Amino acid sequence: MASKKNVVPEARTALDRFKMEAASEVGVSLKDGYNGELTSKQAGSIGGQMVKKMIESYEQNMK
Repeated sequence: MASKKNVVPEARTALDRFKMEAASEVGVSLKDGYNGELTSKQAGSIGGQMVKKMIESYEQNMK
């Protein structure tokens, strides 16, 4: 079972901002805290957008 302990606690705020930005880009409204009412499709689209942006960033930094 995965631990919920953050390896870098300071990263939590940045990850939350990143998640909110990705959600906004795909048209999903998130609120601070628990968002258990999201459908699997909505949650997946947010996660997919986050991965897409991380890959784009990595590719840009390789150049």
